[in-house]
Amino acid sequence: MTAASVSSTSMAPTKRQVWSRTRGLLLALVILVAAGIAMAALRSGDQHGRLDPRSADRYGSRAVAELLKDRGVSTRVVTTLDEAATAGGPDTTLLVTVPDLLTEPQQATLHAAMADSGGRTVLLAAGPASLGTLAPGVHSEATASVSARTPQCSLPAARSAGNAELGGERYATERPGADSCYPSDGLPTLLRIDETGNGDTVLLGSPDILYNHRLDKHGNASLALQLLGSRSHLVWYLPSLGDTSAAQDSTDGDTDSTFLDLIPSGWLWGTLQLAVAAVLAAIWRARRLGPLVTERLPVAIRASESTEGRARLYRKVNARDRAAAALRSATRTRIAPLLGVPPAGAHSPDVLLPAASAHLRTGERDLNGLLFGPAPADDTALIHLADQLDALEREVRTS
Repeated sequence: MTAASVSSTSMAPTKRQVWSRTRGLLLALVILVAAGIAMAALRSGDQHGRLDPRSADRYGSRAVAELLKDRGVSTRVVTTLDEAATAGGPDTTLLVTVPDLLTEPQQATLHAAMADSGGRTVLLAAGPASLGTLAPGVHSEATASVSARTPQCSLPAARSAGNAELGGERYATERPGADSCYPSDGLPTLLRIDETGNGDTVLLGSPDILYNHRLDKHGNASLALQLLGSRSHLVWYLPSLGDTSAAQDSTDGDTDSTFLDLIPSGWLWGTLQLAVAAVLAAIWRARRLGPLVTERLPVAIRASESTEGRARLYRKVNARDRAAAALRSATRTRIAPLLGVPPAGAHSPDVLLPAASAHLRTGERDLNGLLFGPAPADDTALIHLADQLDALEREVRTS
């Protein structure tokens, strides 16, 4: 056998085959890396999140921050509880953009710091998760749609602003001296309550009047400037999931927390959903493939090509048992007529082995192990088995 024929029938994949199999994966990887770099470059500018006073996007709040700056009000952005709790004072307004994102210990710390500060606290869309701690004595009802509403209260800021786009959470309280404005079905969507130390707390049912694209509508700008500009300093608190105080608060009362306790519940639900999706995808693929169907090939294929193709498949999955079974079955089928054994008994040891022993000189050869034995342990043993079967067939033909 020449070197060229050996290389053409080798079961090892060629460099061209390896490239054909992996180029799709490499292309997808390059696209993902390029997309990640592009997204990082696009987000590395002045873009920020929702209600961020540095953001000029539709749902940012840069416009109101600039207007406050023109009125002499300084705006400071903070993202941690420690910064927000230490920033209070009589000349300071603290704006909390997402109160419900704070944990109960964080809410208690923030309320304790602001209650006696003498400043103003503005809570945006505070719901049941935060009202009990940040605004005791206030509870929320069903939400309302955001639309232009009339003040219907005596609060100077609301009367001066007139109609404004409010909605969202609706509040109710029995605390004396509260200002209930912009009602929806009798319940206010803006509520101001007095605190100790000449401070107060303002609850806005929705943050829409602070969005860049809504600031110029109705009296939104006037109301926002009066609520946030009553003091010379404004602290804009953007609660963050990366705030270490949240993790510290959750572990202070439980020193025996396990690893699963530290994983947010959302991740656990997400993992469960992915597992269910994987099972459904597997069932779908299995049903899509359906049972095997035997059919005639549409073209004639040379026996050598068919044999080599099947050998490659067996080699790819290390199916030495199937390869050995195919070799033994083919040998038994071919030698049975030569030994005078009918086709029905070609694969029966009780029929084929006595006929072979009577026809051949067995010596120390184990015909049972050769024709009906176990699967070879490695490729070398498989090749040795094929050589022995070839030798046995030649001996049967020439004897």
